[in-house]
Amino acid sequence: MPLPQPEPPQSGERPLAAGETSRSIALGDRPVSYVLRRSRRHTIGLSIDQQGLRVGAPERVSLREIESLIRQHGEWVGRKLDEWQNRRPPERLQIVDGAQLPLLGRPLGIRLAVGANRIVWNLQGAEQALTLCLRSPTEAPRLLEKALRERARALFSERIDHYRPQLGVARPPLSLSAARTRWGSCSLRSGIRLNWRLIHLAPPLIDYVVVHELAHLCEMNHSERFWSIVATLYPDYRNARAELKRCATNCPHW
Repeated sequence: MPLPQPEPPQSGERPLAAGETSRSIALGDRPVSYVLRRSRRHTIGLSIDQQGLRVGAPERVSLREIESLIRQHGEWVGRKLDEWQNRRPPERLQIVDGAQLPLLGRPLGIRLAVGANRIVWNLQGAEQALTLCLRSPTEAPRLLEKALRERARALFSERIDHYRPQLGVARPPLSLSAARTRWGSCSLRSGIRLNWRLIHLAPPLIDYVVVHELAHLCEMNHSERFWSIVATLYPDYRNARAELKRCATNCPHW
């Protein structure tokens, strides 16, 4: 599931996953690099994020057909690439005493104290707080991420166990991702990977991503059948998809 991020990369920084190849195409006078991934999908799909153009295509489709479709959408591709290039990067969160970030869609206050790198949660009452007891102030970013990752893993496991019986699938292995471009992914071999930064979002959006990835255990594509499976567990998935796109640009980074 794509995760839009607003920070443009330096050229050449795009890592290729298994099954991906890097190619280029001329759209008018403009050379455009893209990543092609072939899989057992039924249609050609184009997506653009801060790393550029990605193309997903069925294994049987020729390169000529793929590039013909890219050229048909050349104006859209160029416009979206320009929008990402011109997008202003957000300010990075400064981890200082009194800083705030969202936890499950609600403000979480960060407190810094002296200690042995311990994590103290206080989620009772109207004001949520996380105290980082630090040996050194430089440890704050690492300890904050550790605290949020632990919280994310526990919640994601609970939500997977809530939904998977409804699909009749075995419990998949769960791993956490820090991917810049995806909220989650699913593999029949390695299980489900969920971006730990989902912990910043409201619970219904986390549930949508969990349902989306679990549905891939039944249908490893984005066909009509796949979306019908998603809809049985999460009928409002279209609004959730739109909301995820809006939330992604405000996801805190440090």
